[in-house]
Amino acid sequence: MAEEKLAYSSSELKEFEDLILQKLSKAKQELSFIKETLSRNSESGTEDSYNASKLLEDGADTMEKESLSQLAARQQKFINNLENALVRIKNGTYGICVDTGKLIPKERLRAVPHTMHSIEAKLNKK
Repeated sequence: MAEEKLAYSSSELKEFEDLILQKLSKAKQELSFIKETLSRNSESGTEDSYNASKLLEDGADTMEKESLSQLAARQQKFINNLENALVRIKNGTYGICVDTGKLIPKERLRAVPHTMHSIEAKLNKK
């Protein structure tokens, strides 16, 4: 019986590092776009006269700003998770489930490269 692998090789880790760096670059661009959109929204519409339709627009603007703020917060969390995954690659703990100590399958890491849990561990938490 073949012995179970305990860690990924440096070439495998390099593949994941490249994938994470690509996702990180894209995520940072998206966050920058969200922040630009937020700042543009807060600059516009301050000189309009006050009327009923303006009140409705303000409500819609507020809702849009809130959803953009939530989106920015989620994107920032995603970026932090990706950066933490890069740290785990550097310290040799990447791809190892924090709950089971087993290697997380490559397919899962390709789909969710910042994960710290195997599907098995994730399902057991529910």
